[in-house]
Amino acid sequence: MALSLEQPDYTVIYEQGDIEYRYYDAYLVVETVIENDQKYKSAANEGFRRLFRYISGNNKKGDEIAMTKPVQQVKTSETIALDDISIESTVRAGNYAVSFVLPKKYNAVTAPQPLDPRVSVVMLPAKTVAVYRYSGRWTESNFKRSSAKLNQSLQQQAVNAIGEVRSAFYNAPFMLPFLRRNEVLVEVSNLPESYTQQGGDLAATLY
Repeated sequence: MALSLEQPDYTVIYEQGDIEYRYYDAYLVVETVIENDQKYKSAANEGFRRLFRYISGNNKKGDEIAMTKPVQQVKTSETIALDDISIESTVRAGNYAVSFVLPKKYNAVTAPQPLDPRVSVVMLPAKTVAVYRYSGRWTESNFKRSSAKLNQSLQQQAVNAIGEVRSAFYNAPFMLPFLRRNEVLVEVSNLPESYTQQGGDLAATLY
């Protein structure tokens, strides 16, 4: 994926060591849940293929939709209902969900509806997240190692994570691994104490 591809807007609230805290407004994604595949890489590949077909015209409008970044992947530990615009959808425990960000020109009304029933348009709510960035390949071992670093930092700073850690990948597979931008991120309910000790004002930062 080229550097010029559209991506969700966010505000950097605070940085501490290798961890960046960001605020994202709500944004639309197109998402697919990979049933009966517990493997990180193969689930990612299957999800990418389904979503690429959607943006290539496999939708009710026949629209070709610009590629965006990042591609995201998450594995859930419990069954959760999604705020799905197109169909009722549930991400079941142990399944991977893969998503593409929809361009900002689309909203809940104008987003093309998928023809594949396994694909759905989903609104991700506004949230504050903690992010750890790393380079390298899109592998489960890299994900686990980076997630462990993220979680360890949050625990040390008494920051409460909400839900599962999500993978985000910003580059095409042909990009040299050491040049790639990969991230792991998780929603958080609070910021490190050092943020307020240094005079941080979340409301002032965001508004």
